[in-house]
Amino acid sequence: MAAERSTATVPGDQTRIHNIGYRSYDGPRLGRAYARRSLYSQSLRGAYGLGRSAKSKVLPMLLAAVMCLVAGILVAVSVVTKSNDLPLDYTRYAIVLQAVISLYVASQAPQSVSRDLRFHTVPLYFSRPIETSDYVRAKYASLASALFILTALPLLVLYVGALLAKLDFADQTKGFAQGLVSVALLSLLFAGLGLVVASVTPRRGFGIAAVIAVLTITYGAVSTLQAIADVQGSSGAVVWIGLFSPITLIDGVQSAFLGATSAFPGGVGPSTGEGAVYVLVTLGLIAGAYGLLMRRYKKVGL
Repeated sequence: MAAERSTATVPGDQTRIHNIGYRSYDGPRLGRAYARRSLYSQSLRGAYGLGRSAKSKVLPMLLAAVMCLVAGILVAVSVVTKSNDLPLDYTRYAIVLQAVISLYVASQAPQSVSRDLRFHTVPLYFSRPIETSDYVRAKYASLASALFILTALPLLVLYVGALLAKLDFADQTKGFAQGLVSVALLSLLFAGLGLVVASVTPRRGFGIAAVIAVLTITYGAVSTLQAIADVQGSSGAVVWIGLFSPITLIDGVQSAFLGATSAFPGGVGPSTGEGAVYVLVTLGLIAGAYGLLMRRYKKVGL
């Protein structure tokens, strides 16, 4: 920065006033859209440890490798056995590997927001031409995108492997498309819930434990109650109990509208009417998570 320097000395005093000639910035002003895109891209990169230390890359990359490795094994089994279909449907893949997905959310949601809270950097974001909605949208979109990459990449491995194995093109393409819709909805739901829970505490360890509790303990409790209801012959209760866990919500939506086989006890998923309730609850949770994040960061940014 160019500067001119002058001094003024008060007689009998050693005080000096320096005029260093500050000039206002006259370059291009990129505005809110650029700041929002930058925050989104940096947060997405950070979700896989890119631009961070090697230690930060280990867990997300390992989990992504596990997701793709299982898909590769399934393709190999299909090729060796000369099966006419894949051992696992596209829509069932995320349900079976939900523990890996939950672990990823638990590790990356606190990484995305907890450090900003802990080091009080959120007000610094809002001192620039960026508002609460920009911050929330960028963080939400980045984690949802990272989750979609994590869950869609193994589906792509399955799809390419199925085509190389010369399985029916139309069936595989339809199943692949249904799987993408399913994991897109799952990514939005899990990202919202993970960020809401992680934004409550600036302690990353507490955030990880809380996210794991919300995503895995609820699934275990709901699965247990569904099994009890099925043993007692209350098949109708099995469907309604599934509304209280994120992963069973996705299972219900895809079994009702995407032609998936339900993982509920007895293999009986919700009907079309019941599936509509599942869709409304899922969309309500996504909208509610966004609203809670907006409310949370309006307070944090003060």
